Amino acid sequence: MPPPMMLPPSPGDSGARDMDDEDLVEELLATVNSARAFVDFRRTQRKECANLLRWLQLVLPLLEELRDSAPPLTEDAYHRLALLGRAFSAARRLLRSCHDGSKIFLALESEAVLGRFRSVYEKMNSALDGMPYSELAISDEVKEQVELMNAQLTRCKKRTDTQDIELSMDLMVILENRDDERNADSAILERLAKKLELQTLADLRAETMAIKKLINERNGQSGDCTKQIIELLNKFKEVAGVDEKNVLGEVSMTKSLDKCPSLMIPNDFLCPITLAIMTDPVIVASGQTYERRSIQKWLDSGERTCPKTRQPLSHLSLAPNYALKNLILQWCDKNKVELQKREPEPVAEQDEQQRGEDIPSLVEGLSSIHLDVQRKAVKRIRMLSKECPENRTLVADSGGIPALIGLLACRDKKVQENTVTSLLNLSIDESNKRHITRGGAIPLIIEILRNGSAEAQENSAATLFSLSMLDENKLTIGRLGGIAPLVELLRNGTVRGKKDAATAIFNLVLNQQNKARATQAGIVPALLKIIDDKALNMVDEALSIFLLLSSHSACCGEIGTPPFMEKLVRLIKEGTPKNKECALSVLLELGSKNKPLLVHALRFGLHEDLSKIAKTGTSRAQRKANSLIQLARKCY
Repeated sequence: MPPPMMLPPSPGDSGARDMDDEDLVEELLATVNSARAFVDFRRTQRKECANLLRWLQLVLPLLEELRDSAPPLTEDAYHRLALLGRAFSAARRLLRSCHDGSKIFLALESEAVLGRFRSVYEKMNSALDGMPYSELAISDEVKEQVELMNAQLTRCKKRTDTQDIELSMDLMVILENRDDERNADSAILERLAKKLELQTLADLRAETMAIKKLINERNGQSGDCTKQIIELLNKFKEVAGVDEKNVLGEVSMTKSLDKCPSLMIPNDFLCPITLAIMTDPVIVASGQTYERRSIQKWLDSGERTCPKTRQPLSHLSLAPNYALKNLILQWCDKNKVELQKREPEPVAEQDEQQRGEDIPSLVEGLSSIHLDVQRKAVKRIRMLSKECPENRTLVADSGGIPALIGLLACRDKKVQENTVTSLLNLSIDESNKRHITRGGAIPLIIEILRNGSAEAQENSAATLFSLSMLDENKLTIGRLGGIAPLVELLRNGTVRGKKDAATAIFNLVLNQQNKARATQAGIVPALLKIIDDKALNMVDEALSIFLLLSSHSACCGEIGTPPFMEKLVRLIKEGTPKNKECALSVLLELGSKNKPLLVHALRFGLHEDLSKIAKTGTSRAQRKANSLIQLARKCY
């Protein structure tokens, strides 16, 4: 990668040129070509990166003709090309970030990153707008191509920033429900891991290194964003079955390393699985070294390959690596680093095999003619299916899904409750989602949602949410009448039930047809009631659903009323920073389609609040406030 280009001074400087005309053009070409070398990007920014690369590609012919003809550059032409160079450098930095940056960071800051793309487009557009083509020795064809590209950039920079609302909602649910370990949230984690491509050991290792780099770039400062990144990484590792939950390695939180944040740990000392300093290194058949506990867990899960090389292991023996252990101890002693003591293996692990052997007999008990046997079997399966992926697979392989679906119609409330919760746990696995759906469970779950006990209703809503992660199920649940009882639960359920209902409804109204169904079921007054109930602390969830509904014409008509505008204004003035972000997003969406509504909102003295948020709000709130200020100017 070439070094950062040296750019000429900006207008108002001395006007001296830092490099020759030919060197400037060569620097521009080198910057564009180095930016084009990035070919794989994080999924959340992949589309925008492809757009940026396409525009960089379109400007290449201009630079190549300038290089080949080598015309003397006027001051104006030189200045415009220098501005273009600044835009190219910003583009290269942005593409590099989207190529090898932390996937979690890019997801959490997706809207800010989108703003960086917009800034690059504005820089390129500004440079090309005043380009004196008549003074450059370029062909008419190249001139027309660049002018067409510049017109596209002009339209692009005016585009309203949008975000992946599903991704945003998933992140909000996971980060806000820190104490809720139910498998409904595990299902969201599964979807997030898939969307962010953080499902394999290799993915998680690379992400861990990217986060370490990010933390180092921030000089070890641990702001709220960094804490959220580490928290999410730990959750993804847990879902993937990776034992280590400390992104900085086992020793990184000790006092010794806290005092020496710049201390670099030799890579050979880190276990390839956990990326933590090894305390008991062992060698496997492939010749690679791992922490004993980590590689043993890998082998116990049924794996018979080397995690690092993917080579088949000729044997499963583990040989202690005493030489490396001594080197690690010497390094720790020299750098005054105290290794954490190994935690003893949990006693519960010795019972795993016995629990697995119990599952087939428990599945048989589900079909017993004796109610007591059914009660005990389904209660036990509920517990086992929550614990680990292996148990969920074994329940499904033993015929547990059809047997559980058969119990959904049981009149015993406790059996119903445990059955629907067992299906919730099993539905974490995508293959199980399909088996549950094909087995005809959805209408039975909807019936429990209508008439079951409070806990059964909560878990029915959570199960519908989990099943609705398959796009075809969104339409099925809506068509079978699942939205109306969810709205009823949102209106009159327990606090937990309201939260489950809101999450399920959000997922379902991602489908356009379900937006109309939700409106007909009375979702708007139910959400307004949620917003008014401050004790629930569900304002952000309600506004996120409103944001989705506002894209549907029928829903927009019901939402877009002066009283609702007044609620949004109140939240913008008095709400939490997150409330303000969400309220601004909804107001921007509605105001873009119906300017009189925005004018009505502005009558409540919103100008001053927008100006304040544009300067002191969160980064997302600032962008929304600025967009609203620009939109407001067009209303008068």
